[in-house]
Amino acid sequence: MNRTERARTCFNSGYSCSQAVIAAFADDFGLDSDMALRIAGGFGGGMGGTGGTCGALSGAVMAIGLKYRGTGPAPSEEREITYAKVKEAVHRFESVNGARNCRDILGVPIDSPENAQYAREQGLYDKYCPDCVRNAVIILEEILDI
Repeated sequence: MNRTERARTCFNSGYSCSQAVIAAFADDFGLDSDMALRIAGGFGGGMGGTGGTCGALSGAVMAIGLKYRGTGPAPSEEREITYAKVKEAVHRFESVNGARNCRDILGVPIDSPENAQYAREQGLYDKYCPDCVRNAVIILEEILDI
């Protein structure tokens, strides 16, 4: 199963977009999949359901950090490489998905239970989120060169 399929399976099993993306790359970085799912657990719905930065993009940023950042204070060169990769991911994500924030991708705010329910009833999560997950994985594979 390739990473895109792993992410899709994870997302279709009820995990958030952020969890699906980071879980698809966990093995590449020696990260326990349960730990990856826990780390990414608060980023879905645009950072905890606030409609901010899409969780799929947040998961991608986590993977970039796993590849390009060490565990100590970052030397400026390491930080510059990491930030350049993040900026590239954000730009590409916005280009293919039309936006980086959930509320803009979905076209409605989702920052309250009522708004999130409306988005569910309108099928907006089903319409847009799987593509965001898939696109984040594809972008990551190209950026990370793995």
